[in-house]
Amino acid sequence: MSMVEPTRYRTEQDRPPDGVFLSADMGASWLVFAGTMIGLLSVMNFIYGIAAVGDSKIFVANTEFVYSGLHTWGWFLIVVSVIQVVTAVGLFAQNQIARWAGVGIAFINAIVQTLMIPAFPWWSLFVFALDMLVIYGLIVHGGKDE
Repeated sequence: MSMVEPTRYRTEQDRPPDGVFLSADMGASWLVFAGTMIGLLSVMNFIYGIAAVGDSKIFVANTEFVYSGLHTWGWFLIVVSVIQVVTAVGLFAQNQIARWAGVGIAFINAIVQTLMIPAFPWWSLFVFALDMLVIYGLIVHGGKDE
């Protein structure tokens, strides 16, 4: 029995209660979640990238980075945000290339966020967790036919 075929219940006790609908495929929901999160993260990355380039006071003072400085990471965030917007639009268009681009850009964003932890610790960890959920949704549920 494939996952696309309707589920047949062996006994009446196996049937869900009336009014409860179980979906055999939640892949479309994960793709909508991933596209929405990538779009939202692109806006936030763009805002924080501009703040980093403009020496905003929202970042931790006297931050020491392993590689380069806050301005460089701000420019990385701006570039990543532009790629994320294009990827989010592609995901909503159900483009398979955009799915893999989404995995790649979420991975890159996760790395950038871990490198940004000294400047904005809690936000970077939160965005890292969202990137992991986006990667999960795109890899596990993104390839199913609907």
